[in-house]
Amino acid sequence: MLARLSKLQLYYDVQGADGAAPVLLVHALGADGGMWSDQMRPLLEAGYQVIRLDLRGHGGSDVLPAPYSMAELADEIAEFVLHFGAGPVHYVGLSLGGMCGQGLAIRHPECLRSLVTCDALPAALGNAAEIWGPRIEKVRREASCEGIADATAARWLTAEFRAARPETWRRIRDTVAGTHPEGYIGCAQAISDFDFVPWLPEVRLPVLSLCGADDPAVPPSEGRRIASLVPAARFEVVEGAMHFPNLEQPEAFNRILLHWLAAQG
Repeated sequence: MLARLSKLQLYYDVQGADGAAPVLLVHALGADGGMWSDQMRPLLEAGYQVIRLDLRGHGGSDVLPAPYSMAELADEIAEFVLHFGAGPVHYVGLSLGGMCGQGLAIRHPECLRSLVTCDALPAALGNAAEIWGPRIEKVRREASCEGIADATAARWLTAEFRAARPETWRRIRDTVAGTHPEGYIGCAQAISDFDFVPWLPEVRLPVLSLCGADDPAVPPSEGRRIASLVPAARFEVVEGAMHFPNLEQPEAFNRILLHWLAAQG
């Protein structure tokens, strides 16, 4: 389905009964709502309404010219929540999605019941230009994300996961390759230039910060930092996972997530 917002249309899908507590799932850079496949059944069986949203420039959503800012992305999600009309949501975001979630909690707390931020940074890394600059330049030069797809999947998922679930690994890898280059560049620029640290202590929502224990892109220390800054926050590590603990260790991830959501009422 498409939500027509003020500047663009965002693609989303929704499952579960109207009136059930809504859980909004938001993906990583270069991914889309399909990365949450292992969470759908447990959430639905627990009685939640589940909404998967594609950010601008990803999946079925519209593309706008780069650059993007984290504030713009957060504001669009807030507009989507109001458009959807189910009231405040339990928000679950991974990587870019988790960074957007922090922006939403700071700028639009009325949209949220709770926030789960997974493998996300509270601010751009000091060497962000060194990390993201070559990737952005490669995508821009080739007008495609195909050339970064294998390396991206290798940072996200372990070799053991690729061997055990090759079809899922290929689907994730191909989603990266198929991401619109302008969407990738714009969101990469947003990740390269943001800082929520000064405002996180003012967040009064319940926040769970999760991280894969072996994440090379966002080490657990960053997730622990988020939890240390937000007054009503806690931190959890998912063992045996890199950047996508929801796919690599779905049973552990889902157990933590469902326990958290149940505790929020």
